[in-house]
Amino acid sequence: MTRHETFAVTPISEKDMVLATDLDGTFLGGTDKERGQFYSWIENNRHQVGLIFVTGRDPGFISNEVKNGLPAPDYVIGDVGTTIASFDTDGHVAPIQELEAEIAEAWGAAGMKVSNALRSIRGLTPQSSAFRYRISYDMDPETFDAKALDIVASFGLDSLISDNRFFDVLPKGVSKGPSLLRLLTYLSVDNSKTLVAGDTLNDLSMLDLGLPAVAVGGSEPGLIEKVKDLQHLHCAKGVGVTGIAEAILHHGFLAQNPA
Repeated sequence: MTRHETFAVTPISEKDMVLATDLDGTFLGGTDKERGQFYSWIENNRHQVGLIFVTGRDPGFISNEVKNGLPAPDYVIGDVGTTIASFDTDGHVAPIQELEAEIAEAWGAAGMKVSNALRSIRGLTPQSSAFRYRISYDMDPETFDAKALDIVASFGLDSLISDNRFFDVLPKGVSKGPSLLRLLTYLSVDNSKTLVAGDTLNDLSMLDLGLPAVAVGGSEPGLIEKVKDLQHLHCAKGVGVTGIAEAILHHGFLAQNPA
């Protein structure tokens, strides 16, 4: 029996809490010891804790991390919200076609025309990964030409700058937050049982949904400025997983200390 099969018995909608978390700087943040303790807590409480990764990372990265010991998620929102998928018993990210159909339609055949239009824009270096419904760049903030924003908008698409070093082109209206809401509705998960965790501006669309949320310690200053007054959000002192553990107790999800 695989790791995933051991906790798939309890439907995620029936669990006491669902953690919907970004990866880099959040679920992957903290010291080795802190991550080890928190991951062990997750594994020991699979009967009451659901896990959704909400990340800019691609399916291959997620599968590799799980093979290397990261707790396996129940579901995945990947590629900055353009992938909505389950995590199957073979350790693969398996797209949920009925949830992705609108994303595919909104993207259409935009990839090539956007790539061509942004080819000469200063400060953008295309990322090597082949994405299905997005284009992503490494951005140099010192040389970045803001004309790129107008070009993307002219195609009826959205642009997203995060951590002052990444530039994503996404289908209109598609990002982490809307895709997470669609998945939670599809799974019949009670929003009030969902804790959302992140650390950069590409997490803003899910952190400001109104669900219980946390911006972990060390978050991007621009993100903190946007969320600091949100009543449903806890600005944690703890970095990475310690910030998530802090928020679990702050929001009163579980009596057991997850640290």
